[in-house]
Amino acid sequence: MQRTLYDEDHEAFRDSVRTWLERSVIPNAEQYIADKALPREFWLEAGKQGFLGLEIPEEYGGSGADDFRFVAILNEELAKVNAALPTCVGIHANITAPYLIAYGTEEQKQKYLPKVASGECILAIGMTEPGGGSDLAALKTTGVKDGDEWVINGSKTFITNGYSCDMVIAAVRTDPEKGPKGITLFAIDADKEGYSVGKKLDKVGMEESDTSELFFENVRCTDADIIGELNQGFIHMMVKLAQERLVCSVANVAHAKQILDETVQYAKDRKAFGQQIGSFQHLKFLIAECATKIDVCEAYVDNCVAAHDKGQLSPVEAAKAKWWSSQTQSEVIDHCVQIHGGYGFMNEYRVARAWRDARVTKIWAGSNEIMKELIGRELGF
Repeated sequence: MQRTLYDEDHEAFRDSVRTWLERSVIPNAEQYIADKALPREFWLEAGKQGFLGLEIPEEYGGSGADDFRFVAILNEELAKVNAALPTCVGIHANITAPYLIAYGTEEQKQKYLPKVASGECILAIGMTEPGGGSDLAALKTTGVKDGDEWVINGSKTFITNGYSCDMVIAAVRTDPEKGPKGITLFAIDADKEGYSVGKKLDKVGMEESDTSELFFENVRCTDADIIGELNQGFIHMMVKLAQERLVCSVANVAHAKQILDETVQYAKDRKAFGQQIGSFQHLKFLIAECATKIDVCEAYVDNCVAAHDKGQLSPVEAAKAKWWSSQTQSEVIDHCVQIHGGYGFMNEYRVARAWRDARVTKIWAGSNEIMKELIGRELGF
């Protein structure tokens, strides 16, 4: 089915992203896996190409595209290379940076956004803690007022870009008596005294994505470091989580679609009993089911992108896209592994890596169970 979401300008932008990936990224993809991180050169080159500042206004070094479809295209093309690229870039440019754009003071915007757009300042967002994941209202990292300063203590875990980030926006409990209404967001520079980073976490998949724990031991911040309003951090996060989940959904569909396309070609090339393995009825039907699931999922996510671009996407619609796309991705890529047979279990085959990479998408950005809870509440339960 012909997609109607994008016009000629969007497709021209897609071509420029593909050209950059083919020239500068794909040849180095194996090294990223070995290093378990994206190098600084990657970020600087992405910034030079203008890919990190799509949502950043021109006066702060971005392109101010004011069209979320360009963000969606970038994440689609990154996901076709591997699942880690849209994760790292998305956290930096499309998930963390929007907090600065929407809630930052003029001083904060001047300080951070030009370097965010250029790739000189890598961003991370610190929500998840060792004692809790999806329940953001239960976080335990604290900020206690001491004169004109806030003293922050606590830790975060599973933080994408955490090992290499130059600044993290951390969710901190500043008023224990107010529950969710006592959370504040702080911009914490990596060179702050008392801030430290744990080792790179040994993950099942997404090896290219540097993920780590962050520790705050008597880190001192001031009101000038607060992103948005005091004790309004939970509200700010709830507003921005819809875009985070949509960015994840876009990448989920594009990643699964790419792996399915490669699997279709494998099923045509691979012979058994004198014929293409894809011509056997079971595999033919299985591939047909996967292709249909991807097309239907893509159509819904495209509608969500269009709605978000108009400011009309609801949190529940984003939750539907997130859980359905991550579930569909996992199911489709699992079938792709099976179609590859023994080769599908070899790390040298992309389908095996994709299978491992896809699994976490049902957990992060709010687990699929939490997504269903949100949808159920909207239905009155």
